[in-house]
Amino acid sequence: MQIILMEKIPNLGQLGDIINVKNGFARNYLIPQGKAKRATEQAIAEFQSKRAELEKIQAASLSAAQAIADKLDGLLLQITQKAGSDGKLFGSVTNANIAEALKEQGFAIERSMIRMPHGQFKQVGDYPLTISIHGDVTAQITVSVLGEAAL
Repeated sequence: MQIILMEKIPNLGQLGDIINVKNGFARNYLIPQGKAKRATEQAIAEFQSKRAELEKIQAASLSAAQAIADKLDGLLLQITQKAGSDGKLFGSVTNANIAEALKEQGFAIERSMIRMPHGQFKQVGDYPLTISIHGDVTAQITVSVLGEAAL
């Protein structure tokens, strides 16, 4: 399906690019979320008339994301979980736990933004993480998992 992108999407294209994607990807993800429209002549003409406005909106969201990334960069986040005497956790620390801890500190980060390349944390220790706030903006934080003695 041929679509026109209404915002920059990593690994896909820039604002205003006309590209071909699989039908299901366009119908189920891009179009419902407002990230793209079908590339009809009418939609292309409408996009050209609104291009400057869309570029302003994208620049504003990029600068807002950069401001959040500046606050987050280098943050040390401590999460306490029950652990055994050997440092192995009962359960694990997931991106949902990290998103909740960030929310408590005043950051509106969704769990889908948190990149955990090695999976969930199952041991006590410090783990570096990347948070993808925007397509072009990432922040590096350190999650310190502390063990709580289980009785």
